[in-house]
Amino acid sequence: MPDIVIEIKGLKTWFKTPKGVSKAVDGVSFSIPKGGTFALVGESGCGKSVTALSIIQLIPEPAGYIAGGNIILNNRDIVPLSEREKRDIRGNNISMIFQEPMTSLNPVFTVGDQIVETIMLHQGKSGAEAKAAAIEMFEKVGLPDPAGIFYEYPHRLSGGMRQRVMIAIALACRPDLLIADEPTTALDVTIQDQIIKLIKELQAEMGTAVLLITHNLALVYQNAETVGVMYAGKMAELAPAKALFRDPMHPYTVKLLRSIPGQEKRGKALDTIRGTVPPATSYPAGCHFSGRCPREMEGCAAIEPPLAERAPGHFAACHLHDPEFMAKPWSKPLRHEPDAMPPLSVPHDKRERLLEVKNLKTHYPVRKGLLKRVVGHVKAVDGIDLVVRKGSTLALVGESGCGKTTAGKSIIQLIRPTSGEIVFKGRELTRVKESELKPVRSLMQIIFQDPYSSLNPRLTIKDTIEEGVRALKTGLDKKGRLDKVTEVLERVGLTADMMWRYPHEFSGGQRQRIGIARALAVDPEFIVCDEAVSALDVSVQAQILNLLKSIQRDFGLSFLFITHDLAVVEYIADEVAVMYAGKIVERGTTEEIFSNPRHDYTKKLLSAIPRLDPGLVSAWKLPDHKPGR
Repeated sequence: MPDIVIEIKGLKTWFKTPKGVSKAVDGVSFSIPKGGTFALVGESGCGKSVTALSIIQLIPEPAGYIAGGNIILNNRDIVPLSEREKRDIRGNNISMIFQEPMTSLNPVFTVGDQIVETIMLHQGKSGAEAKAAAIEMFEKVGLPDPAGIFYEYPHRLSGGMRQRVMIAIALACRPDLLIADEPTTALDVTIQDQIIKLIKELQAEMGTAVLLITHNLALVYQNAETVGVMYAGKMAELAPAKALFRDPMHPYTVKLLRSIPGQEKRGKALDTIRGTVPPATSYPAGCHFSGRCPREMEGCAAIEPPLAERAPGHFAACHLHDPEFMAKPWSKPLRHEPDAMPPLSVPHDKRERLLEVKNLKTHYPVRKGLLKRVVGHVKAVDGIDLVVRKGSTLALVGESGCGKTTAGKSIIQLIRPTSGEIVFKGRELTRVKESELKPVRSLMQIIFQDPYSSLNPRLTIKDTIEEGVRALKTGLDKKGRLDKVTEVLERVGLTADMMWRYPHEFSGGQRQRIGIARALAVDPEFIVCDEAVSALDVSVQAQILNLLKSIQRDFGLSFLFITHDLAVVEYIADEVAVMYAGKIVERGTTEEIFSNPRHDYTKKLLSAIPRLDPGLVSAWKLPDHKPGR
């Protein structure tokens, strides 16, 4: 049996809040062997990151505290240690890669200074020795010109390079345990593939145990030996990865898996989980998933299911697998949702061209010197041709920095292009004066990647949505505008009373719905979706994709879908354009691009996608309700 690096026993991490005690982690247990990878998955708010912060002993005190359980690292319980002893363990024995490297790296220090600080603090090396070790680690994580990057500041590096710097810092002291908290969420598939391969190579070389926290279930399937599915502070299911994906036992796990988009689900609605994760201050007394579960029974909310072994090495906390519970009268079903998902097809006949882009170029001047003379140009978009048909979705894919977002903003005239033609509904837009663009603005809208930063925190949702209506729909009076706000909120699955709240009072998925409502309020015909679902949980992502498809079906909208998530493209797009270094290198229908890519870059992108075995999808069935079994 392999050596156990970390063992978590009944961990409880609670927080004192004005609304009572928040039981963010409420009795979680698992272990990771030397060189092993344990994946922790679940929706936002289920306690994954708090579990990770508990292990590395970074829970903010005094509000947060470990209320019970043990964290045993190399046969030593680290919970009762002094703060000084815990500080010695961080970096040396446990390191963590955080989700967003830009907020984790200090912007006023070079990346070299930041890794040297770690090495000198934990390894006791001199400055020269630490610098040599840092450059060696930069080289090991695949950074170009390691000696030059040593002197760079974080803002001068790309997202993938910053993430590699974070990995270098985390691995600099060769820790026993590496915690990777959503290490690839915002990265392109090619960079994601490189990062995961890098972690696995270093893991094999150093024997490091890895705790992988992610919502990318295909990534989990390909890289983890064991998976823990976490829900509302507790472990819902715990099993070897292959067994869990082959035969998921908990309804929550099944719903998560069936939320994953892909080619085999085209034309159907994605499975979604109704409601949201309950607040940690008011969990149900029984099963925490009760109220959202498609197989809920009368006793579920009152009686807590134990995490019990239902098959060899396969644990699930669900009453449906407990013969004793099922024999009782309280096992009567409250609801029984259908197992099959309804069709959600959008007819794709010979549609007329809504938008035609010809030889579009958007160049940015590079200025230097005291007089800021132009010494060159950044060719962000360098002569692209696109066609978007009415009622269809064109996906624009490619790595970060290839010009996708600039192209989208240029098309809707948020950025005035350098040259080229943009013909929308027969009208050429590049020659239209800014003052004359107003009638077009209501027909062309954009949904941004981060809804929180694109919503004004000082405006209510009503004011946010009404702002565009007031500017572009001048014929509506006050009552008409209010009716419009109510209409679009209900169309995106929110309620009218929510219009009086502020952005911070909503979840990420709800804020994205607000962004969609704001775009719909002015009755557009064409919407640019700029990474609109990239940072969302798979369950919330499924809700947003279903919403976009149903809106397209009902209103005949056209989408330019900018994304690096090729599984989403395979599910939602009719046509695909692959962009590289400002140019379109390949175009075609989704089927043509995914089944028979011609360009080497497209082949590289597709080969980097983490995939599930196609035969698994048909095996994801909700457990049946069989009383008295």
